[in-house]
Amino acid sequence: MFDYILFAIIILISSILQTSTGFGFSIMATPFLLLLFSPADAVQINLILSLFISTALIAKIKKDVDREILKRFITGSFLGVLIGVWILLTINLSLLKIGVSLLILLLTVLLILNFRIRQTYKRDLVVGGFSGALTASIGMPGPPLLLYFSGTEAKKEKLRATTLAFYLYIYSVSLFLQVIFVGTTTKAWIASGIGLPLVVIGLFIGQILFRYINQRIFRIFTYIILIFTGVYLLFGK
Repeated sequence: MFDYILFAIIILISSILQTSTGFGFSIMATPFLLLLFSPADAVQINLILSLFISTALIAKIKKDVDREILKRFITGSFLGVLIGVWILLTINLSLLKIGVSLLILLLTVLLILNFRIRQTYKRDLVVGGFSGALTASIGMPGPPLLLYFSGTEAKKEKLRATTLAFYLYIYSVSLFLQVIFVGTTTKAWIASGIGLPLVVIGLFIGQILFRYINQRIFRIFTYIILIFTGVYLLFGK
């Protein structure tokens, strides 16, 4: 019974966070899902439910999507996904996580200290590449996008919509790769089905919260999520 309650809390809170900010489901859900499921099942549950959230929201928020940036993110991710698969098959993932975590923490500190960057065509491609590589290797596409949009001081509407639109593509590709190279289980799909009603509730609550989150609070949420991600990757199993 405790496992069911914990699962419900994880999915509900992560769904609210994803819906209200456009990021955070995989960052918040995956570490805790690993307490209940095998790594492959935990990642696939995350991918399935994240895809559902993005699909459910995209029609309503598509007007805020920056389509030019989205195209460049997707273009850059083509190579990034291939690199991520190569990393998954050849490189020690523990060392990769340590390196990524230190980079995230360093860049987050710079953002807090008001370091800003200018958005350019080439940087869009690079960020898409990094996101694709991280998705295919450790299942976390969000940090590069979050760091980049924060550094360019993007409005919260643009950040949420463009990120969710990109997730539709990158999570679909990642789920396909997971099923092909790792395989899948009935348990992962049943758990995802059980989680769907909780996601729907999270979608409703998250949409309400989004209206009341101003840009300053949104930025604080961003820093908290990035720091949590960096610390988890550094010290998590």
